[in-house]
Amino acid sequence: MTNAKRVLTVAPMPPEKTAYALARYSRSPDSIRDSLEWVRSHDSSKFLESFYFQYGHASIADLGHVTVCFEGVSELAATEIEDEQLWDGQARSSRYQDFSKTSAVVPPELLPDEQETYAAATDSLLNTYRQVQSAVLAHLEEQLPRPDEMKPDAYRRNLAARAFDVARYLLPFGIPTGVGQVTSIRTLEKQIRRLRGSEFQELREIGDELSRACAAPAECLWSEHDFSEPVAPTLARHAHPDDSPRHLRADVAEWAAHHLPPSAAPELPEVDLLEPADRLADICATLLYTVTDRPFRELYEIARSWPDARRQELIDIALGKHNRRDELPRQFRSAPYVFDIVMDIGAYRDLHRHRRCQQFRQHYTNRLGYSTPALIERCNLTKIYSEALQHADRAIARLPQPAAQYALPFAARSRFLFKMDFAEIEYISRLRSGVKGHFSYRNVAWEMKQAMERLNPALGRLIDATPPWIEDPLKR
Repeated sequence: MTNAKRVLTVAPMPPEKTAYALARYSRSPDSIRDSLEWVRSHDSSKFLESFYFQYGHASIADLGHVTVCFEGVSELAATEIEDEQLWDGQARSSRYQDFSKTSAVVPPELLPDEQETYAAATDSLLNTYRQVQSAVLAHLEEQLPRPDEMKPDAYRRNLAARAFDVARYLLPFGIPTGVGQVTSIRTLEKQIRRLRGSEFQELREIGDELSRACAAPAECLWSEHDFSEPVAPTLARHAHPDDSPRHLRADVAEWAAHHLPPSAAPELPEVDLLEPADRLADICATLLYTVTDRPFRELYEIARSWPDARRQELIDIALGKHNRRDELPRQFRSAPYVFDIVMDIGAYRDLHRHRRCQQFRQHYTNRLGYSTPALIERCNLTKIYSEALQHADRAIARLPQPAAQYALPFAARSRFLFKMDFAEIEYISRLRSGVKGHFSYRNVAWEMKQAMERLNPALGRLIDATPPWIEDPLKR
């Protein structure tokens, strides 16, 4: 028997050096010690230039990871930053932090008079946020006395969080937040390219800044011995803007304007579950979903009725400017079950974290109305709540798109599409329906179980979800 170690840990290294060392390790019989010595005396950028960017060996870039934090970005930007399936990170929670002393991020594309309109609306929302948070907290303290066995600090934290659960409906989508992420170089490259091609100027600027940050040494060091080399300089040179999603949306939207029949406006549940059997119709409906305001079920039935030639025409339009070396657009990914969900932005921010599924959205909008927590009426806050939302409505009507979406309160309802397998349905329904959760996404999680029970009772009964009427306000 040999006494040689079989498990060797490797100290933190610059991400591109790590990728180079592990890639060489997989391509030679040498020990990892020898591969590290090799990397010390060779240029990792030349290796990545050849094998990753020229030859397309993308898995190499999965071997180096980068920690990045985004500070002072809007909640809207944070949502788009996190919109990567292979992503690990955390954003500041609107359920546990007080935003009463902050001001909304101003979309950089707004003109001076538009900025005034925007500031007046978001200030009104935040003023009402403060009033609602204070009133709801006082109401909860009156209705839920502290149990003897509960420590005062824990009691105050729990009630404050429940008050924020209600008050956060008034946060504008432009409220500033922070995001911390740990991603592979490969995911980071996709993220930078996607952000630099965004319709939102803030995100394009963040993408540019992220590229520059990768070309420079790390800002925050753990110790004086940390490396001072650029974080990912080769990546920074190659992460060009990805304009293909924007072109796809524009081309499909134009095609839809000429080929879709008038909407039948079907009456559908707010959590609508489908099990598409026609994969081609599923792809067509998903392409159309992201550029219209129609329910997925309506689009799917329309696509099913089309002859193959028309469906193929739509797909050809969608792929017209697609780079054949890249992955197919996300709209071409399928799963056994499709949920079309109408929910508020706050609930979406929480459910958006579930990445073992394909997610799509329509434009954030106020056309589907607003959610109103039950405690708003119980605390006699309906008038000031409605007035703040109406103020936001007037501002949104006057502001240009897409910047107007920053003024949307978290209460605004939009359409979101989630494609997943049964295991993910069970996980989301069980986890998000628990009593510790926010009441908005608890309702969605419960309705997901109900929809599955209607579609497939044998599977639906396996989901151990908690009904929303079971509550424990002092439990977090």
